Amino acid sequence: MRRLEPLLAPAVFVAMVAALWFIFMVVPTERQMGIVQRIFYFHVASAWLAYAGFFTVAGASAVYLWKGSAAADRAALAGAEIGVLFCTFVVVTGPIWARPIWGVWWTWDPRLTMTLILWAIYAGYLMLRAFGGDDEAVARYAAVLGIVGVLDIPVIRVSVRLLHGIHPNVLNQPQGSGLSDPTMRLALLVASVAMLLLGGWLAMVRMRQERLSSELAALRRLAEERA
Repeated sequence: MRRLEPLLAPAVFVAMVAALWFIFMVVPTERQMGIVQRIFYFHVASAWLAYAGFFTVAGASAVYLWKGSAAADRAALAGAEIGVLFCTFVVVTGPIWARPIWGVWWTWDPRLTMTLILWAIYAGYLMLRAFGGDDEAVARYAAVLGIVGVLDIPVIRVSVRLLHGIHPNVLNQPQGSGLSDPTMRLALLVASVAMLLLGGWLAMVRMRQERLSSELAALRRLAEERA
C-alpha cells in the first residue's frame, strides 16, 4: 500500500480531469431534465463510493473483532469517514437535482429515507469513535455498529422495486434517468473510476495518519514511563 500511495495522487488527477471533460464537454444535455442532469454523474458515483466505504467498514470491523488487528480498525475508521463524506455529498446533490425535476427539495421517498438513515448510522459510528475515547470496548461496540449498519444498503437497493418509490432505478431503467446515450454510460463509468481512486487515495492517507498518531502516542507513553 505504501508503494501504491505515490502513484494514486497523479492517477486521481488524471481520472478527475477525464471525468470532468466527459461530463461537461462530451455527453449531450438530457432532453427532459436539461443541464441539471449533469449532477447525476457526481451523485451516482459518490453513492457508489459511499457504499464502498461502508462495506469497507463492515469487512474491516469483522476482521478487527476476529483478530483484534489494529490495521483493520484503522481501515474501518477510514472507510467510515470516506463513506460519510461522500454520503453527505449524495444527500446534498440529490435535492439540487430533484428540485427542478420533482418540484420539491426533499420527499420521503423510500430510497432517500433509507439513505438518510444510512448516513445517520455511520455518523453515529464516527461520533462514537470520536467521543468514546481509546477504550478497546468502544472500538468493539463501533465495530458491531459498522457491521450491522451495512445491512441498510441492500434495503436501499431494493426499495425502488419493492416500495414503488419515485427515485429512478438508474441501471435497470436507463431511459429518462440519465443513461439513454452511450456516452452518458461511459461518462458515468469514468466518473465512478475517478471517485473510487479518490476514495482509495484518501483511505491510504487517513490510515497512515492514524498509524503515525498511534506510534506517536506509544512513544509519549514510553517517555512518560521512563521520566
